[in-house]
Amino acid sequence: MAISSSAPQRQFKIRGLDCAEEVAILKRQLGPAAGEDNLFFDVLRGRMTVLGRIPETAELLRLVAQTGMAAEPWEESRPEAPASNLRDRFMIASGLFLAAGYLVPVAASHTLFGLAALLGAWFILPKAWFAARHLRPDMNFLMTVAVCGAIGLGDWAEAAAVAFLFALSNSLESWSVGRARRAVEALLEIAPDQVELLLPDGRTQSTASAAVEPGQRFRVSPGSRVGLDGIVVSGASEVDQAPITGESRLVPKEVGSAVFAGTINGNGTIDVEATKRSTETTIAKVIRLVEQAQASRSPSESWVERFARIYTPAVLLTAILIAILPPLLLGQPWHPWIYQALVLLVIGCPCALVISTPVSIVAGLTGAAHQGVLINGGKALEAAAHIKAIAFDKTGTITRGRPSVAGIFPLAGHSEMELLSIAASLEAGSSHPLARAIRDHAAEQGITAAPAVEFRILPGKGASALLGGTAYWLGSHRYLEERGEETPPVHEKIEQLSASGHSVVVIGNAEHVCGFIALADQLREDIPATLTALRELGVEKLVMLTGDNQGTAQVVAAAAGITDFQAELLPADKLKVIEALVASHGAVAMVGDGVNDAPAMARATLGIAMGAIGTDAAIEAADVALMADDLSRVPWLIRHSRRTLGVIKQNIGLSLAVKFAVAILAFSGYASLWAAIASDMGVSLLVIFNGLRLLRHRK
Repeated sequence: MAISSSAPQRQFKIRGLDCAEEVAILKRQLGPAAGEDNLFFDVLRGRMTVLGRIPETAELLRLVAQTGMAAEPWEESRPEAPASNLRDRFMIASGLFLAAGYLVPVAASHTLFGLAALLGAWFILPKAWFAARHLRPDMNFLMTVAVCGAIGLGDWAEAAAVAFLFALSNSLESWSVGRARRAVEALLEIAPDQVELLLPDGRTQSTASAAVEPGQRFRVSPGSRVGLDGIVVSGASEVDQAPITGESRLVPKEVGSAVFAGTINGNGTIDVEATKRSTETTIAKVIRLVEQAQASRSPSESWVERFARIYTPAVLLTAILIAILPPLLLGQPWHPWIYQALVLLVIGCPCALVISTPVSIVAGLTGAAHQGVLINGGKALEAAAHIKAIAFDKTGTITRGRPSVAGIFPLAGHSEMELLSIAASLEAGSSHPLARAIRDHAAEQGITAAPAVEFRILPGKGASALLGGTAYWLGSHRYLEERGEETPPVHEKIEQLSASGHSVVVIGNAEHVCGFIALADQLREDIPATLTALRELGVEKLVMLTGDNQGTAQVVAAAAGITDFQAELLPADKLKVIEALVASHGAVAMVGDGVNDAPAMARATLGIAMGAIGTDAAIEAADVALMADDLSRVPWLIRHSRRTLGVIKQNIGLSLAVKFAVAILAFSGYASLWAAIASDMGVSLLVIFNGLRLLRHRK
């Protein structure tokens, strides 16, 4: 569930919020007062958002304090304090007292070891007490019992070592979360805080981006970042859009081109008219969605949470039985069995298991965002790994979604260049996509359109004008038929072109038909390679869906290498196709523009929106938004998803294997308390660093 920006909400900074275990504690504590479904957590930034019926701030802060954490109202502009600074100092002091305890006589060592244990456990004691009062044993409770038990057995050094190593483990865990946090904050730093606002007299003034309103203009110098989304009104340049889309090539920008906040200007100076406020830019929406996605639970996270809910009490019960049954039933001495029970409590701590999945999911989401693939939560990230069938919309997905000149057919002695020049002149004032395609092609050929006079639109038919004193007309095949000037060869050729998916523009004058121009939506160059990659990944079925006629669909499908296609479909028909694919293949992805194909994308297991940069509806509606207009990111997404799932399985397997191995050693009498906590800390660090590998960029 996404956080609605319009719903009443309050945000708080939570000190000590480092992993999913703390999230579960806060939900249990605040759920009765605020409603568990109204609580959202951003672990990376240590932020809690409360929606709906929000308790009084003082009451909420009191409830949070009872858990051993601390809350304060969130201030977006406030610089972050060093994470867990006081906790780190206590951890260091605990280590120093532990080392000192080994250097002094035994009589004095107990005091030093006691101080080391107290300082190391200082920040877990309130959490342990909270867990005990609510009869919900967690890792803090298990560690506290182990430390107190070791002291009760007179093993002061072991108690101090366990407390210090657990404090060290928490500090390292906090550091690793900070590492992932910095990766997300890199997104926050993409858009500059200041822009060079253009004043009425032509001068510029450095102004905060947040103060600029839509309609105001600002200047972007060579090498600078664009401050806000907008339209180029002066100048030309090439822009690096990689910070948002991940694409490696520079994108040309000229008057009328859209630019986006956070992108990097090339060698030209451009003036831009802002179209959105700083809080509404594309990158701002991307950042919000990444933050919200971190709060959603993936299937793996939900499984681990359910498992830990059973696992931790089971470990505690087993430890109790180990401590009391041998002495009571078999007459064994109490000390060694209580000690082994404490070792089991330590190694049974679910810390590594609990943190293994969220770190991997967050790293996977953040790594994908840096590649221009915006994934709406862990559920969507995991779903991509299981896709067995993919349906593609044709226009704008398989094809580029904009027509271009495919052929020029001059008649009556005219040349191709002459026919193109006449057409460009007649289309000079039109905003129709076919007109733009003709003008663009003429410009590519170095043709400058001659000025037309007495220009007149022929509603529903075409246009006419005088060029050099000669009257010319331009229109559709139907208009040519209405004029009665069509010959059988021309009719046959135009019909062939129309049947193969081309649009035809006919040009003539009062004496004869000058010729015609065929235009078509062009296939994306990377389609064959993308479809091959998907088949190699094991995707069983690839199908193209379109509302176009059968002939056009057949030509495009053949060119793309897709054997399965369906044409002349309405949105409801596409929905039925997706339902049939889900029934036959299970996990199905629908790739479209995020708006026209919304019903089909919503029904699919995974809805993927193409070219979502600047498209608010696509960014917010799709499960996955490909910010660049790049279909090759679909196989990249599947590989990235499978890699993420592989890392999660590695982490869970490693955590359980190490715990099982140390438990066997404990029962055999070869494991000590400090060795158990050291192994638990070691495996926690291993799963953290293994998960953070997903932040690395892989093309």
